[in-house]
Amino acid sequence: MPRPPGEFDYLRGGTLAYLAAWDVHHANLFGRVEAKTGIEPFGRLVEEVMSTEPYASARRVFWIVDNGSSHAGQASIERLEGAYSNLRLIHLPVHASWLNQIELYFSIVQRKALTPNDFGSLEELAERLLGFQERYSKIARRSSGPSPGPTSTGRSSGSRIASPA
Repeated sequence: MPRPPGEFDYLRGGTLAYLAAWDVHHANLFGRVEAKTGIEPFGRLVEEVMSTEPYASARRVFWIVDNGSSHAGQASIERLEGAYSNLRLIHLPVHASWLNQIELYFSIVQRKALTPNDFGSLEELAERLLGFQERYSKIARRSSGPSPGPTSTGRSSGSRIASPA
């Protein structure tokens, strides 16, 4: 039987979550591909960053986050600040993700690495994301704004979900 106009055959290959953190003052980019989002995957990103210098020994490390479920509310503040004495979790207002610097990076990833969205497998998608992250890290520049000094670090974080076709 003929298909109605606009209907296409395609195979959904699943989704991946791409979580990333951006240090605006040192131009350091951290990212990881996970099978899903949530408290545990976000916690692994935080652990990766907070166990790395200069963040591990910094007096304060600010994480600027949106209100995603893995890092929303007072419970997330207590969980993360309880695990890392130098971590300060700052929530952006609802509908203000455009203030979060990592969103600029996610926009670039969408345009430069994920378009067109024609990946044959989740592995191919993960390789593309992490390969782009590696290339971007080499050309990234620190913020031209005032630096808070060596004892305070700015941070943005977030996650994006990408799907192969």
